[in-house]
Amino acid sequence: MRIFSLFMLLLSLFGLSDMAFAEDVAAAVPPMPNKGDTSWMLVATLLVIMMAIPGLALFYGGLVRSKNMLSVLMQVFSVFALITVLWAVYGYSLAFTQGNAFFGGFDRVLLKGIFDPVTGVVANAATFSKGVYIPEFIFVAFQATFAAITVALIVGAFAERMKFSAVLLFSALWFTFSYLPMAHMVWFWPGPDAFTSADAAAAAVAASGWLFQKGALDFAGGTVVHINAGVAGLVGAYVIGKRVGYGREAFTPHSLTMTMIGSSLLWVGWFGFNAGSALEAGGTATLAFINTLNATAAAALTWTFAEWLLKGKPSMLGASSGAVAGLVAITPACGWVGVGGGLVIGALAGVVCFWGVTGLKKLLGADDALDVFGVHGIGGILGALLTGVFNPWSMGGTGIIDYVNNTIVDTSIGSQLWIQTQAVLTAVIWSAVVALICYKVVDWTIGLRVPEEEEREGLDTTSHGERAYNL
Repeated sequence: MRIFSLFMLLLSLFGLSDMAFAEDVAAAVPPMPNKGDTSWMLVATLLVIMMAIPGLALFYGGLVRSKNMLSVLMQVFSVFALITVLWAVYGYSLAFTQGNAFFGGFDRVLLKGIFDPVTGVVANAATFSKGVYIPEFIFVAFQATFAAITVALIVGAFAERMKFSAVLLFSALWFTFSYLPMAHMVWFWPGPDAFTSADAAAAAVAASGWLFQKGALDFAGGTVVHINAGVAGLVGAYVIGKRVGYGREAFTPHSLTMTMIGSSLLWVGWFGFNAGSALEAGGTATLAFINTLNATAAAALTWTFAEWLLKGKPSMLGASSGAVAGLVAITPACGWVGVGGGLVIGALAGVVCFWGVTGLKKLLGADDALDVFGVHGIGGILGALLTGVFNPWSMGGTGIIDYVNNTIVDTSIGSQLWIQTQAVLTAVIWSAVVALICYKVVDWTIGLRVPEEEEREGLDTTSHGERAYNL
């Protein structure tokens, strides 16, 4: 912009300045992103990376037996790296460019078109305010972390028994055919500047993802991330089968200390996940931030008290799991509900997800090793549905934005709850079908499960030739 201003000053000195010419040049200069918003998004992206590595890795690693500690760390670490690369190659393009209602196009394959090496200009990405942008590269990176941690979440369901090669192949397939279309269906839209009139708004909505067109509200990933991953994990637990000795041997966590450290890192990193999804350093980000703080605390307490009441003692595992359940449930709602709604969602998540990993898990009969479905699937469903309940003004929520008239409008519980239900059902069915196909393809090609003797010895040594502890 300084170069542009100097250029215009020189033109005026030589009497060459022309209003029409100036307008043409100004129109050619892309709008400057706000440095505060950009800085916040850089920080938020780093926080989400911390959620996965080391947060999720340590949370999961502490929950398995010591002979499988490194295998879980390796799986989370490698899946995060794999999906990050695939995101840059084709994932971002298929999720966040215009195509059809389910998949994007190929305009951003290998992130082409974002950086102009001749001018040094980086393309902009829209936020949720008209005329406000951030550099597209930081939006790419931020969304890459979402994709990577979503796939890594599934690892907990089949921990301690799946081949490392099978983990990687399944991750690539499921990412391509489940995560990418869900992200496109829920989050892709042309941006607020496309909503200039009623006709333009209709065209913009028609170009958006299928669930966005329906009006589904998912601020940071209840459907895209948690239901999607939770259902895939449950399907995997059924397809791969139970661990050797399940139901006859003790499968106690080997280090609740590491699990507590991991859950704490998840809690801290989740502020980037939720508040960062505002894409701006403004009021909506602060609402998402306070709701994330409050709901998580409420869920940790309700899970603790429920466990204390029913089992006689409150556990560190319960408190950590409750915190994660609160984080999951508030994710779709954090920027759409008021403080009261956030507290209620968190409090209910602690109790409902506690039932999800105890009573419901027994009913389902699957060896979901680290309760991916009980926490992420159930918590995501609860949060997605309650977003519709607490979004209306009468419940202290934010309502939604009418970009054509630049106003905030109210929603109704009944209609929005029905829309949220459709989104939940879509995520459950889509993920289940895709996951089942992906698991079967992997099983038919390279096989899913390690041999029984390797499973008994532990995947740290048999798959990676290392031990977590040499005492």
